[in-house]
Amino acid sequence: MPRSIAIDGPAGAGKSTIAKKVSQKLGFIYLDTGAMYRTVALKAIKTGIDTKNHQELAIMMDKLDISISHENNLQKIFLDGEDVSEAIRTPQVSVGASNVAVFPEVRLKMVDLQRKIASGIDVVMDGRDIGSYVLPAAELKIFLTASVDERARRRYEELVQKGQPANLEAVRDDIIFRDKNDSSRALAPLVKAADAIEIDSTILTIDEVVEKILYFYKNYANINNSL
Repeated sequence: MPRSIAIDGPAGAGKSTIAKKVSQKLGFIYLDTGAMYRTVALKAIKTGIDTKNHQELAIMMDKLDISISHENNLQKIFLDGEDVSEAIRTPQVSVGASNVAVFPEVRLKMVDLQRKIASGIDVVMDGRDIGSYVLPAAELKIFLTASVDERARRRYEELVQKGQPANLEAVRDDIIFRDKNDSSRALAPLVKAADAIEIDSTILTIDEVVEKILYFYKNYANINNSL
């Protein structure tokens, strides 16, 4: 039976970076679910649809063509056959992803795809609702968080390293907006699953967080639900 690790948490907590490293250590496939919502937002933006327009998004979802491939544990995501793995990483798409994710038509289609992928392979999956909704039977559930200021700093540095225009205060505002949006949506909001282990990564290095998760996974039968 395929094995799974769910890593949830707010925007900028380092979920993707951590999940990639954990998957590499264990030989699992890494699935970036946030990229799926970003791709939906990118499609809306490209076609002139407001990412808050429920009716138009619902119609768009019927014609949405999203596919995912993995090469050497690197996820690539395609929209209408085009590789948009980099195009979805802009601040505008980030906000749009949080907007579209509140609508049931979007979430249900993405969740169905996520569950289908996880049913056939060992996965480390990160997002907002993986342990609480997408994979409630995951072997290990992690809730990864960090202070708002630290998350903003990390996201800002990531954008700068990629050569994208960024303003630290604007990035911080975006983080706060997404936290509120993700936590208040009606369907599968951002929430720590009852059996998830919370890790605050504010003062931890990436490798320290990875080692903690690997320890918990290898000893999951004896772990506590707090850290």
